[in-house]
Amino acid sequence: MDEQRLVSRLQTGDESALAEIVRHYKDRIVNFIYQVTGDYQKAVDLSQETFIRVYFKADKYKPIAPFSSWVYTIASNLAKTELKKRRRVSLVSLDDVLPSVEISTPSRESSDSGLAKNLRQALDALNPRYRIPVVLKDMEGYSQEEIARMIGRPVGTVKARISRGRLMLKKQLEKATKADIVYKKQEIFDGRY
Repeated sequence: MDEQRLVSRLQTGDESALAEIVRHYKDRIVNFIYQVTGDYQKAVDLSQETFIRVYFKADKYKPIAPFSSWVYTIASNLAKTELKKRRRVSLVSLDDVLPSVEISTPSRESSDSGLAKNLRQALDALNPRYRIPVVLKDMEGYSQEEIARMIGRPVGTVKARISRGRLMLKKQLEKATKADIVYKKQEIFDGRY
């Protein structure tokens, strides 16, 4: 796929170019946003919003960085905004929910292995300032320089966040295997990304 030619077509309003971009990036963007937010349906919704923004803001793209970095930057910003919204929403305890309400989990969660479930829970508990760089590096395969451009931070900051994030994940996973505990989301947010 010649991305620069696609972007040129997209900048002229060619919807078939958008369809090709969506086909190429859709699964990767949904997976990335899911890893950041932990909510599959929200990941699908935010990925659609990502591609809408790609289409309507295509004229703002400058080829100084790979097109994929620009797409991931949009997705990352939408995911961060979603996480900020969640913090503002007041939570209701499941004990307060009427007993007649049936609560179910998606079938894919019940088939998760213990390690995958523990990793998902540890990632969910990780502050977004560490979660996003770790997911971009270890799950999406981006270089530290590309991640720095995506999140607008110096490469040294990205390296530190990846290192700290991995260390936090390692500690959480060690606790889970030693004590066989179930994680609760206990994120400490200091207001920075």
